[in-house]
Amino acid sequence: MTEAILEPDLPIIDPHHHLWDLRPLIEVFPQPRHAFIETLVDAAYYTFDALQADTQSGHNVIGTCFMECGAFYNPVYGEDKKVVGEVEFVDGVAAQGASGLYGNGRPCHAIIGHADLTLGDEARPVLEALIAASGRFKGIRHQGAWDADPAVLGAPFHAPAELYRDTKFREGFSHLGKLGLTFDAWVLEPQIGDVIDLAKAFPDQPIMLDHCGTPLNIASYRGTLHEHFDRWRKAIHQLAECDNVSVKLGGLAMAFCGMPEDGPAKGVGSERLAAMWRPYIETCIDAFGTDRGLFESNYPVDRWGASYPVLWNAFKRITQHHSADDKAALYAGNAARFYRIENLLP
Repeated sequence: MTEAILEPDLPIIDPHHHLWDLRPLIEVFPQPRHAFIETLVDAAYYTFDALQADTQSGHNVIGTCFMECGAFYNPVYGEDKKVVGEVEFVDGVAAQGASGLYGNGRPCHAIIGHADLTLGDEARPVLEALIAASGRFKGIRHQGAWDADPAVLGAPFHAPAELYRDTKFREGFSHLGKLGLTFDAWVLEPQIGDVIDLAKAFPDQPIMLDHCGTPLNIASYRGTLHEHFDRWRKAIHQLAECDNVSVKLGGLAMAFCGMPEDGPAKGVGSERLAAMWRPYIETCIDAFGTDRGLFESNYPVDRWGASYPVLWNAFKRITQHHSADDKAALYAGNAARFYRIENLLP
């Protein structure tokens, strides 16, 4: 699907993308593979060149934020600190782009890594090692996605149920604020209440809800988006009452969300995508305001439903009637502020 780029001069900081080499892992997943794993086959190797090709494909992407994905861990550092390897790798990618030798793209101004917060107080040395590994390191994500139906997520992703309510997790979580770090939360739509509880328990900790809270249209949830929309909307508005929480506007093209159902990247245009995503995006903006919402690509995961240029076109169609100030915030300013990305915006 090729489209003319809408609003090509609008500055974008893409606050959520991954980098990985999944080629050694793809074949070990059992057959038949989960729909999410199938979408990664074509994006099994997604590093600097692939990211450059996407971010420089027409939209004015002036900066990005890498999101942890369990890639390039270094076992030499030991089990708890092997996560430092991912941050070191991404810092090298950022340096590669910053050199200017490979085009205009300047990726990974911010890096979100991972630390196992269920280590409790023992998570602090891991966080300190991550901070030491890169000045671009800004925070962590410890995903909490869980569902009683194992077919929803597939084998690689299940966290323990109610992870964010766990005492040991919260002991580790308490060190984020002491070290000035952000937290990204990935849960599924029925779990948004866990994020609400966490945000209320730590009202001074900046928390980012990923992927609009991940509405579900897969496995036992397939065909239930409309049925569960009001439940999702109520939870989003309750979460937005927590001033310390922001929301990423995107992730809806994932196989989990199934918007569209017939991915991966079946040539669905931005007009149709905008129509599917509008109720979710507009609800989030209505709840959180234009100062706590960040448009994201979630690439290459969202390749399931949209190419990179078409994905951003769809977002721009949804916000076409917003003011220039609102757009400046939603597409770049809020990301720069939340992840403390400096020297990109006036």
